[in-house]
Amino acid sequence: MASRRLDDLRASRRDDALRHGINPRDVDLLLSDLLEQSIAYLYAHGELLVQSAPLDARLARRYAGEPLQYIRGHTEFYSRDFLVDKRALIPRPETELLVEAAIERAPAHGHVVDIGTGSGCIAISIERERSDLHVLSVDRSVEALALASTNKARLESRAMLAASDLLESVRGTFDVIVSNPPYVPLAEYEQLAVEVRIHEPRMALTPGPDGTEIIERILDEAHARLEPRGCVILEVGYGQEEAIRTLAAAKRYDVEEFLPDLAGIPRVVVLSAHAESR
Repeated sequence: MASRRLDDLRASRRDDALRHGINPRDVDLLLSDLLEQSIAYLYAHGELLVQSAPLDARLARRYAGEPLQYIRGHTEFYSRDFLVDKRALIPRPETELLVEAAIERAPAHGHVVDIGTGSGCIAISIERERSDLHVLSVDRSVEALALASTNKARLESRAMLAASDLLESVRGTFDVIVSNPPYVPLAEYEQLAVEVRIHEPRMALTPGPDGTEIIERILDEAHARLEPRGCVILEVGYGQEEAIRTLAAAKRYDVEEFLPDLAGIPRVVVLSAHAESR
């Protein structure tokens, strides 16, 4: 198997990445993983002889459209390293806003449920930041729950896991109901980038034609599961603010706040139920 100087290999593969429309930094991250060293190590050890085939195999997957996070098998979320694969949606930076909102609003020793937990990144991050909370994470996908269980063990979280279609199998009430539900309208889903549409689980991305179908179900079910002073915190999609306001009014919720992401897009909505609906 051929070996090349690290500097030469990096330079040639970064050029290849640019020609494929891929960020050259992906090359550095994949090399860092293969060598089990930091990126700074790559810069300082350019004379090192390394085999090119393992890197080329991973780059071939990247050029075919597979997300970098799946190729690497892990990604950072809320300053922690989570394992990720095709069983669950890749955690996005904007979803950290959802975690922050839950952490800030959950009362001391409160009860929190994360609906559609996927990799477990939301529930585990909340519990790790607020160890006083009782956090339950649910998902209808047993495969996703297996991934969340692995992350729970790696990060020594006390968050509980359960199989449930939304809140169907859940008992008790909660101070905070949090979710990053599928919210991409079907027509928009068909136009998503290949690396998202082909590789990430469809049911975690689109719920149907409107994009609000799962949000509607969550709001319907949350009335019976919400503490009197509790709140529902949801991530929503670009351009959905007015639709969510209309839906909230119809489902007897008050919109407490819309929180913008770093791009200024209303990304997270905080809702409380009308007093008469509890």
